[in-house]
Amino acid sequence: MSLDGTQLLFLGAAIFAMAVLYSSVGHGGASGYTAVMALFSISAASIKPTALVLNIFVSAIAAVQFFRAGHFQWSRFWPFAVTSVPLAYVGGAIHLPTKYHTPLLGSVLLFSAARLFFRKPADGTATRPAPLYAALLWGAALGLLSGLTGVGGGIFLSPLLLFARWADARQASGTATMFILVNSVAGLLGHLGSVQKVPDFAGILVIAAVAGALIGSYFGSSRLPVPVICRTLAVVLVIAGIKLILP
Repeated sequence: MSLDGTQLLFLGAAIFAMAVLYSSVGHGGASGYTAVMALFSISAASIKPTALVLNIFVSAIAAVQFFRAGHFQWSRFWPFAVTSVPLAYVGGAIHLPTKYHTPLLGSVLLFSAARLFFRKPADGTATRPAPLYAALLWGAALGLLSGLTGVGGGIFLSPLLLFARWADARQASGTATMFILVNSVAGLLGHLGSVQKVPDFAGILVIAAVAGALIGSYFGSSRLPVPVICRTLAVVLVIAGIKLILP
C-alpha cells in the first residue's frame, strides 16, 4: 500500500513517539508500532514486516545498553533463544488469512496493554535459574507467536521471567531486549523467505524509530514517570486491539 506525504509525516511522528516511550521502559516497541499502524488503517500484510524491521533497530540499541550495564547474562538467555529463533522463522514464513491474523494480533495488543498497565517496579526479590525444559518450551511458544504476529516476544518473556522469579526487573529487561532482537531478525527472514516484502515506507519509519529510541534510551526509565508512560501506552494498545478485533 502507499501513503501520501501527510499520512507518512503523521505516521512517522507517531512511530517516533512510540519508540521514545517504549525504549525508556526497556522494550523494542513492536506492539506499539503495530497499534499505531492499525490506527492508521495499514494493512495486516504491511504491519507485520514493518513492525519486525522497526523492532530490530530499536531493540539493538536497547540490547547494547543493557549489555554495557551488565544486565545481560548468556546463561539466562540461550535456553529461551535456542528454540525461539527457529520457531520465529517458521512463524514469520506463515501467512495467516486476515480473518485469523487480525483477531490474533488484536489479542496480542490487549495482552500487551494489560502487561503495561499492571507493570510493577523492581522489588529486589531473589531469583533462581529457569529449568532447562521450561525455558526450551516457553522459548518455542514465544518464538512462534513472535513470528506469526510481528512482535519480538519480549512483552511476554519479561512478565514470565519476573513471575517465575527467573530474573529481577533489570535482568528481565536485558534478557528480553536480546530475545526481541534475535526473534525479530528470524521472523523477518522467514517473512522475506516466503516471497513477502517490506513496504516502501518502512525506511522512513526506521529513521523515526531510531531517533526515538536514542532519545528514550538516553533519558531512561529512571528519569521519566514510568507508570504514567506505561498506562498511556496501554490505552493506545487497547484502542488499537479493539479496532482490530471488532468488525
